[in-house]
Amino acid sequence: MRAARYYDRKDIRIEDIPEPELQPGTVAIDVAWCGICGTDLHEYLEGPIFIPPQGHPHPISGEDAPVTIGHEFSGTITALGDGVTDLEVGQNVVVEPYIIGDDVDTSPGEDYQLSPNMNFIGLGGRGGGLSEKIVVQRRWVHPIGDIPLDQAALIEPLSVGHHAFVRSGARAGQVAIIGGAGPIGLLTAAVLRAEGLSVYISELSEARKQMALDTGVADAVLDPREGDVAERVRELTDGKGADVGFECSSVPVVLDMLLDAVRPGGVIVNVSIWGHKPEVDMPKLVLKEIDLRGTIGYAGDHPATIDLVASGKLDLAPFITGRITLDGLVSEGFDQLINNNEHHVKIIVDPNA
Repeated sequence: MRAARYYDRKDIRIEDIPEPELQPGTVAIDVAWCGICGTDLHEYLEGPIFIPPQGHPHPISGEDAPVTIGHEFSGTITALGDGVTDLEVGQNVVVEPYIIGDDVDTSPGEDYQLSPNMNFIGLGGRGGGLSEKIVVQRRWVHPIGDIPLDQAALIEPLSVGHHAFVRSGARAGQVAIIGGAGPIGLLTAAVLRAEGLSVYISELSEARKQMALDTGVADAVLDPREGDVAERVRELTDGKGADVGFECSSVPVVLDMLLDAVRPGGVIVNVSIWGHKPEVDMPKLVLKEIDLRGTIGYAGDHPATIDLVASGKLDLAPFITGRITLDGLVSEGFDQLINNNEHHVKIIVDPNA
């Protein structure tokens, strides 16, 4: 079968590799679509980061570069390993792409995303969605019902936004301010709107501002060049400020804005991955009793995220901004997201075309 294999920084090759073998307790899936994630871009430009460098195998998967990449994918079950009795061949599914120790409890309510040596399928080994087929453990497979397979490829990044929402403790009727309208910022906004919050987004890019408005995920988009965003948020909330803020840009001035824009006693959730250590206005955080929280991945969020889409509360179709084949992965996918990123939310790949 064909697969995208990561060897090193700026070295991804489309190769023929053996098909994965079905094992007891696993599920074989024909991949339908796989999204290109910002993490994939970081690996391509700056890595290896999550990907184990050659000669340094991951302690759980036992694999090192080259590895098959892609962790935002959907597909159809083609075979069930011994012991898997609660799924059916032909079901459409998505995969929660974790590599976690077999002894880690992944039942509801457990923070398994924080377990030692956690990594991701499609980064740390165990196959990936940028291939024709994959075999994964049963516990990571989630049926999607009638959700179209192309839209289902966005369930994984949407679950990141859902986990950020859960971490915030926000509830319907509250007000959120999001810093950054990139893919994760927009999908986090989509979750918040579906959960009944009012959402304001701070963004400079004209294309991304328009995307936020066209997809309906924001009540208003605020441009920092046109005035003080925090002051504008207070005006829109009768002087109170936002109840929750979400940092989705990894830009220090955006974090500063959020500290100013949330109300006293408010919550800020950092969703973005920082490549450097930012300064934090600790006096403001202390005097306003702001709760600054981190978030990584998801933990039990996929079923709730799937329900949001299946119920019609959230439409993922507008967020798909490109469809390509495996052969165009670098030239039509990575290069577009690096050099023309303002005009894309999610480019998805058909590995069988």
